Amino acid sequence: MVTEDPRRRRPLRYPLLMALLTLGISYRSASLDLLERLSYDEGSLVKAYLMLQDEEAIGGAVILSTCNRVEILASVDSYHSGFVAVRRVLSQTREVEPDALGGPLYSHWEQDAAAHLFDVASGLDSMVLGETQIFGQVRDAIRRAEKEGSATPELRSAFHAAARAGKRVRKETELGAAPDAFVAAGAAAAEDAIGSLSGRTAVVVGAGQMAGLAAKRLRGSGVGSISVVNRSIDRARALASRIGGTAYGLDLLHEAMTGADIVMSATGAAGTLINEATVRAASRSGPPLVIVDIAVPHDVEPAVAEIPGVTLIGLDDVRERVAASHSDAQAEVAKARRIVAEEVERWRAKRRAEEVAPIIVALRERGEDIVGTELSRSSNRLRDLTPGEQEAVESLARGIVAKLLHDPIVSLKGTPDPDGSRARLLSELFGIE
Repeated sequence: MVTEDPRRRRPLRYPLLMALLTLGISYRSASLDLLERLSYDEGSLVKAYLMLQDEEAIGGAVILSTCNRVEILASVDSYHSGFVAVRRVLSQTREVEPDALGGPLYSHWEQDAAAHLFDVASGLDSMVLGETQIFGQVRDAIRRAEKEGSATPELRSAFHAAARAGKRVRKETELGAAPDAFVAAGAAAAEDAIGSLSGRTAVVVGAGQMAGLAAKRLRGSGVGSISVVNRSIDRARALASRIGGTAYGLDLLHEAMTGADIVMSATGAAGTLINEATVRAASRSGPPLVIVDIAVPHDVEPAVAEIPGVTLIGLDDVRERVAASHSDAQAEVAKARRIVAEEVERWRAKRRAEEVAPIIVALRERGEDIVGTELSRSSNRLRDLTPGEQEAVESLARGIVAKLLHDPIVSLKGTPDPDGSRARLLSELFGIE
């Protein structure tokens, strides 16, 4: 028999899930210059995560920094305090004045934040519709946040659901651009500038994935010779051996560029590598030179465009070509958006269950408290009952309380409660804090 003090009625507390808030800037509204200033490298990522963890209004955060966007998805207590805190971190870690962020900066709250993340992971918010690279970048972002100790359960749930949506879009639709879409567009722009690339002399600056795609594209276009220039000569040699080219260290960039017809640069360097002086020296008395810069941050000084005989094709030009070439994919886009909507609803239902689960547990605990209190109050009247009869009375009391709580719990689980009013009402009625 329960013997709890009938006058005791402790307030029950339940934990609240933190809300999701996204703040970001993307190619849709920001200049390439601003995106480059906001882009995070390894060192600045470490600093940013430390600052995010010092903000009281932020429970955790994930930073997604790519050539097309810089976004921070955070778990926050409230929209206003979270917005101010995340914007402060973004501004201070990238040394960009808050006023410079004002126009291009966008925010998404809760379900809209999740839906935006799903669009990003599925390639629906990319310059190249359905691009595959962003899927890996989203996956790497949550892994990095976990490594930094900044990934909350809410963030993990959202990113895992976004990955599921991205996988479905890739599997169930034909939407998607080849990874070398930017390279192909850059090569096409170069052909428009100087004519056929067949027999031309080309230089590729960089030895990573994009540089490798550039070298492969140029070789397929029939260029006569290719030089690969990279800070690491070993990596330059590895790429050059795959495409039948010649390797140079970065210190010999001027020599590699001398007499070239086309240069495609795609490194991950923090600063510019190809300056005005180098280009003037390399192009003196030589043929017209086309330089395609598809790096973020950009590899080529803007002043290079002013050199006579030199055509500089930047990432903005390439982006426009890529966007134009993917304007006929509306049917696949519609199919992808249906998939994303399904996955957002699936996430929302899971999120809803996670939100109300603590309240439901607290309601059931309150029911147990009531049963215990009333049985204790009636203990003198029930003491002459046999153990079996006492057990039957306790079972009856618990059954009645369970029946009374059944409808409120079912309603809490199944009825949308966007402002939390239903949950608050039940909490007040049953003394749950």
